[in-house]
Amino acid sequence: MTSQPSAPARFQDVQPVLPVREIAAALTFYIERLGFHFLFGDRGGAPAYAGVGRDGVEIHLQWQSEADIGQTVGLANLRFLVDDPDALHRELSARQAVPEGKTVRDTAWGTREFAFYDPDGNGLTFYRPR
Repeated sequence: MTSQPSAPARFQDVQPVLPVREIAAALTFYIERLGFHFLFGDRGGAPAYAGVGRDGVEIHLQWQSEADIGQTVGLANLRFLVDDPDALHRELSARQAVPEGKTVRDTAWGTREFAFYDPDGNGLTFYRPR
């Protein structure tokens, strides 16, 4: 008797982990500037690992030591699929999250998007297909 091949495992979700220099500062940026909400932290007063969420998107933030700065911090680039990049750009600009000169644009690869870096150098792009 031969066994039936099993169905391949399915991916269900992803929670990217961003390296950050200071959890409290990163939480402030993601909550106050980007509109995420606090989900969890691994310690009461000063977490070394925390999670934030917005609209079903979850991001984890992980503290990196000074020895790791330059080796790991700023190596992540996230692309967020959003329904209205223009409205999000207005919202985040009002929250002073978007650096001056970063505008929404149509790209040659068929998206409407804008992008900038968080305070730790992690790239954040917000887009939708055109």
